[in-house]
Amino acid sequence: MNTPTTPSNPTPAYPRFNVFGRIVEVRREGALWQAYRGGGDGKRTPSGFVIPDFVEEHELAQFLEDLFHESASPHNGDVHRIA
Repeated sequence: MNTPTTPSNPTPAYPRFNVFGRIVEVRREGALWQAYRGGGDGKRTPSGFVIPDFVEEHELAQFLEDLFHESASPHNGDVHRIA
């Protein structure tokens, strides 16, 4: 499996999203997506939800918005990629 990297950082770069105020990191592991919640201490834990394998990387933000739209609030009203 090819892991994405950035020129300035040889460590893997995985898509991270702010999902209505919660940080979610998504990794493609083989044919499956794995999602993790990011903690304030830098640790991550399994998210507890499934992203179907047919979702493409460019569709992740929309998928997460559709899945968690009920978590939107006036202060956290969107989903956006942060890395």
